[in-house]
Amino acid sequence: MARPRTFDEDRALDVAMRLFWENGYEATSTRDLCTALGLDRSSVYNAFTSKHELFRRALVRYTGLMTEQQLEVLDAPDVPALDRIRRLLDLIVEQERTTFRDGRGVGCLTVNTTVELAGRDPEIAAHLARDTERRLASLRAVIEAGRRDASITSPRHPADLARYLNAVVAGIRVSGQGGAPLDALTAIADTALDALTP
Repeated sequence: MARPRTFDEDRALDVAMRLFWENGYEATSTRDLCTALGLDRSSVYNAFTSKHELFRRALVRYTGLMTEQQLEVLDAPDVPALDRIRRLLDLIVEQERTTFRDGRGVGCLTVNTTVELAGRDPEIAAHLARDTERRLASLRAVIEAGRRDASITSPRHPADLARYLNAVVAGIRVSGQGGAPLDALTAIADTALDALTP
């Protein structure tokens, strides 16, 4: 009979997610995880089997939370499409502002993981690709709605504009992580909106 777990698994995933988010996969040791979780090594491995599995599950949790939040902003059919995109970019800038430490944001676990692991970890790369496609599909739908409600006038293909906006979101995250001030992040968002209404 399996021994009952003596810790909250969701809380453990949240703690691990934050640690990986701040430090990256490679720079987060099993010892760091045990200390942050308040668990010994055997408890961590009994619950999650490996550091990689704990990371994978923390990443799935992160992408689920962040993507759902973004899709909720974009899925507001009574709001003009350009305003929905403006709200999304405002949300991203605000998230960067609230994660500033010593003048720098912590960026985005998805972006950080893409840079650190996607090129050499097929399982992680596949998860990131699925998450990206979900966000791109939502952005494409909003851009197409913007064409219909005339709030988006760029002649570029909706799929191209969706990729552009996805890259802008990543760029805001990286810029915040690099120490760009809040007004610079806002200017990036404003410039992206201008590109949708030439």
